[in-house]
Amino acid sequence: MAHLAFFAIVGIGIFIVTPSVQEAFEYCRGIAKSHYENFPIGWFIPKRMRKYVYAIYAFARTADDFSDEEKYQGERVERLDEFEKLLDSAVAGKPEGPIFTAVAETLDKTGIPARLLKDLLTAFRLDVTKKRYCDFRDLESYCVYSANPIGRIVLLLFGLSDARLLSFSDKICTGIQLVNHWQDIAIDLSRDRVYLPEEDLRRFGYSYEDLKGSRVNDDFRALMRFQVSRTRSLFYEGRPLLDEIGGRERRLKWQLSLMWLGPMRILEKIEEIDFDVFHSRPTLSKWELAKLFLTS
Repeated sequence: MAHLAFFAIVGIGIFIVTPSVQEAFEYCRGIAKSHYENFPIGWFIPKRMRKYVYAIYAFARTADDFSDEEKYQGERVERLDEFEKLLDSAVAGKPEGPIFTAVAETLDKTGIPARLLKDLLTAFRLDVTKKRYCDFRDLESYCVYSANPIGRIVLLLFGLSDARLLSFSDKICTGIQLVNHWQDIAIDLSRDRVYLPEEDLRRFGYSYEDLKGSRVNDDFRALMRFQVSRTRSLFYEGRPLLDEIGGRERRLKWQLSLMWLGPMRILEKIEEIDFDVFHSRPTLSKWELAKLFLTS
C-alpha cells in the first residue's frame, strides 16, 4: 500500500522519510479508514476537525499494535519507549515520519496536551506488564490511562475544558473500556490478560481455572451480571454530558450519543446470550449502530 512507503523498518530502528503535513494526515486517515471499532469516533466530527481525530487514532492504533501484535513479541516495551521518544521530539518541534508530523500539527492547532497521549502509552505498557487486577479500583486506574484520554481529547477538540464535563466524559469512557473487556474476555485470556478483578472472582466463587476452562456456570453468570450492572451504572452517571452538550454543539452531542448508545447495546447483547462471551463475541455492525442512533 502506498502509505507504507513512508517507513522502512530494520530491527528496532525506524528510518523515516519526513512527509508534508498534508501527506502525513492522509497517511493517518488511511490507518483510521482501514480499521473499524465498535464505538467509532469521528462519524459526526466536523470535517475541519476530522484530520486531527485521524492523527490521534493513528498514534493510538500503532502503539496498541506494539502491545498486541505477535511480531513485536519480546520487544514491546522497547517499541513503546521509542514511540514516546518520537512523541517528545514532535512536541519539541522536530517530528519524524507521518504519524508524528500529523500529531505535532494536531497538538499545535488544537491545544490538546501531549500528556493525554502519554497516558495512552502508559496504558499500552500496562497491557504488556500487568496481567491481573486485584479489585475494581485497580481496574479503574487502568481506564484512566486507556480510555478517559480519548473522551477528553474529543471535548478539547470542541474547545470544552470544564472539569465537570470532563468528569462525565470519564464515566462514559471508562464504561466503554469495560464493555470492551467484557466482550473480549476470551481474546484477552488467550494473551494471558484477565481484566475481571480478582476480588470479584473470589466474591462469586469463580476461579482462574474456571476461566481458563471457559466454564459458563451460575457463578460466572452472576459475576458477569454484576459487571454488566456496574458498567451500565457508569454510563448513566456520565449521561448528563449529552444533555449539557446538546444546547451548544449539536454535532458533538450526536457523536457522544453514538459512544453512549453503542456500548449500552453491547451490554444488552451480553445479557441476551446469557453471558456466554466465551463462545459468542457480541458486536455491532455499522448498520446496527446507525439504526440504533436513528431510532433513539
